[in-house]
Amino acid sequence: MNTPKELRYSEEHEWVKSEGEKVRVGITDFAQSELGDIVFVELPEVGDTVTADEPFGSVESVKTVSELYAPVSGKVIEVNEELNDSPEFVNESPYEKAWMVVIELSDASELDNLMTPEKYEEMTNE
Repeated sequence: MNTPKELRYSEEHEWVKSEGEKVRVGITDFAQSELGDIVFVELPEVGDTVTADEPFGSVESVKTVSELYAPVSGKVIEVNEELNDSPEFVNESPYEKAWMVVIELSDASELDNLMTPEKYEEMTNE
């Protein structure tokens, strides 16, 4: 399992990359491997507000539909439109091509609630 050391992780298997006052969010390598082949990704619109630990979209695989949970609260300022046409990026490149949204943080302290790569690996190995 690939767990980049520069990212933070949520219990719901989202990764978070800090970019100043905003964060880039996607789902982890572990999550995509558990879901199987991703066939559809539903994401919020630019301008939508998301709340930490609340659903903000979903991914559909050949096996199931899973909700995506916001790891932080804030305003969606960018959405990865490429996933509309190429949902397979989630399986092929979960940390590069398959980022899902960029969120302008409303409370940067929420980042402290996210797991380190080591903690995330511990959780997924249990």
